[in-house]
Amino acid sequence: MSPIPRGIRNHNPGNIDRTAERWQGMAADQSSDPRFVVFIGPVWGLRALVKVLLSYQRKYNLRTPAAIIGRWAPPVENDTGAYARQVAKALGVLPGDQIDLQDPATLACIVPAIVAHENGQQPYPETLIRQAVALALE
Repeated sequence: MSPIPRGIRNHNPGNIDRTAERWQGMAADQSSDPRFVVFIGPVWGLRALVKVLLSYQRKYNLRTPAAIIGRWAPPVENDTGAYARQVAKALGVLPGDQIDLQDPATLACIVPAIVAHENGQQPYPETLIRQAVALALE
């Protein structure tokens, strides 16, 4: 049996780095991971993932899978090109095509693709992802 990936174990499937930011649903005790945020449940980690994506479009005008993933997973630590292609494929677009992250259906497609890439698996049901998207868009 393989170990549970860190992002799944931390309820942080996007592997969001810990900063001074206090996320909704963030666990009070962060001592179990020195680098990544730990959430109290997966819906909160998924919501945070969506919030970060929304900020990329709102604050930085990133509108393509290539640009979004380029910021999410910089080439210093990642094969950003392969990651962007995987996400674009899940969305049914090319890496350079524009997407609208205000669209809940688009978010419901991009989130599982990111989770799968970050963790080597995507264990969450569509209903949980849609719940997280709705919470993020409130």
